[in-house]
Amino acid sequence: MVARSRGVNILAQGSGNPGASNVARVLGTRWGALVFVLDAIKGALPVLVGLALDTRPGAYMLVSAAVLGHMFPATRKFRGGKGVATMGGAMLTLHPLTSIALLVVWLIVRQITGKASLGSLVITVGLPVGIAILGVPAWEIVYVIALCSLVLVRHVDNIKRLIGRRELSANSR
Repeated sequence: MVARSRGVNILAQGSGNPGASNVARVLGTRWGALVFVLDAIKGALPVLVGLALDTRPGAYMLVSAAVLGHMFPATRKFRGGKGVATMGGAMLTLHPLTSIALLVVWLIVRQITGKASLGSLVITVGLPVGIAILGVPAWEIVYVIALCSLVLVRHVDNIKRLIGRRELSANSR
């Protein structure tokens, strides 16, 4: 919606992905940050609803629906984003300290390598480890591993491009 409001078909630009990284690459950091925040809100709201209903498992079920809906939106022929920002918003609400630490890690990896996707992969692997260290219940770790696995599967093309040294830079426009 953000790219469309600027007259850009984001699916035909950059990586062709509608996510924050590609929007930043095509339209600039400010617009990418806006997409990131909107996608993060999409993950945080279901958590807040679940927690308001006093059920942490319910919050995770709602997050699953939000992440799946983000990745596979019926309104876009099931072609959506990769779920990093949506998961980020959810996890910031559920695990704020771990999420803030991982955001710093993402910023460092992106700054050093210029690859937002590499930062996303690092934090996706780091999230279950981080919450396990905090001692959350086993069911929660398993749930986070499942969600993170889905995010990793959505990054298979990025992984192939990273290995082949063909991944787009976060700064290329």
